[in-house]
Amino acid sequence: MKKNLARWFDSDVGYSFRTSPMAMLAAAIAVVCVFCSLFAGWVAPHNPFDLSTLELSDARLPPAWIAEGSSKYLLGTDDQGRDILSAVIYGARISLVVGLASVLLSVVVGVALGLLAGFRGGWIDAVLMRLCDVMLSFPAILVALLIAGVGRALFPNAHESLAFGVLIFSISLTGWVQYARTVRGSTLVERNKEYVQAARVTGVAPLRIMRKHVLPNVMGPVMVLATIQVATAIITEATLSFLGVGAPPTSPSLGTLIRVGNDYLFSGEWWITVFPGLMLVLIALSVNLLGDWLRDALNPRLR
Repeated sequence: MKKNLARWFDSDVGYSFRTSPMAMLAAAIAVVCVFCSLFAGWVAPHNPFDLSTLELSDARLPPAWIAEGSSKYLLGTDDQGRDILSAVIYGARISLVVGLASVLLSVVVGVALGLLAGFRGGWIDAVLMRLCDVMLSFPAILVALLIAGVGRALFPNAHESLAFGVLIFSISLTGWVQYARTVRGSTLVERNKEYVQAARVTGVAPLRIMRKHVLPNVMGPVMVLATIQVATAIITEATLSFLGVGAPPTSPSLGTLIRVGNDYLFSGEWWITVFPGLMLVLIALSVNLLGDWLRDALNPRLR
């Protein structure tokens, strides 16, 4: 593990990371957000989902640095008396899990179909690319909104795991297309190179050629695209939750918290929606900056 880490730091990508203050800052912010989200039970000062600890008398308290605020709630409370800081930490965990899971599903499906279309060609390529064209003709947020809404209507009393499964599926339904088209284009170039022809001559099975030889050489653009798409998936989840068809109300994500705070924004309780919004912007911005750096680091022409 240490040798691999040292080797990475000595590589061109590691050197690019060490010499890029913006990439290091974005990585630090992303690591802190992920750490707080994964260990929310230890980091958060309160459990916002424990109804026995909520006090309605503490509802809509301002942040601690305002005169009416309380030191018990650093960023204030919402309409139910939940600590905003704790709710933001727990909500970020839900947003990150849904975003990462949807991107992972999109990558698996998109890379597999793109690799198959580019390597095999023929009618398989034609059918898959026409399917991609059809999926691209619909706005991604509209498809996600439709699937999430239909799932919520079909399973109104579904368990949280099923609700999150429908949400992840709705975001991934159009997300795989970009990976499929990217991998297909790279595979069309790689399949005509000498190392692939040599593998074919020696009798290596096509599936093994795709998995062992072609796949590692087309993953560079996929990594860059996946990094950027994480932020897009998180924002899509927040949009769906803001519209009321995303995360279940019992497990509010950042989008749900923003929607709740939006009702009190013009009555003076600005902190209920501002701090979840800032957390969402911080996560999306740090991930996008990392994606931009990774794109430049993996492309020799941009170094």
